Amino acid sequence: MTDCIFCKILDGGIPADIVYEDGHCLAFRDINPKAPVHLLVIPRKHIESLDGLGAEDKELISHMMLTIPRIAKQQGLVEGYRTIANTGKGGGQEVFHLHFHILGGGELHPM
Repeated sequence: MTDCIFCKILDGGIPADIVYEDGHCLAFRDINPKAPVHLLVIPRKHIESLDGLGAEDKELISHMMLTIPRIAKQQGLVEGYRTIANTGKGGGQEVFHLHFHILGGGELHPM
């Protein structure tokens, strides 16, 4: 999608502070962090949200879920972290490209 900011990051059209990448996903620092460590993990495939996942995305989403803990540990989040996926406008999603927030590095208030 040409108007998707995350697709532009994937294509190199918009710079990002990338902390991890592989053939399936990319992780970078959020430009408006809500915690000392605030990362976004996005799939290389454009999928609007969790609601847009199909059976053909099983391997991709499994890979992402298994990779998130490794990224968190690599970023020093050994005491714990929060993972969030906002889904849809009513769920607080602002960029309509599936992404997971990893937050940590300080005290997080219970939800």
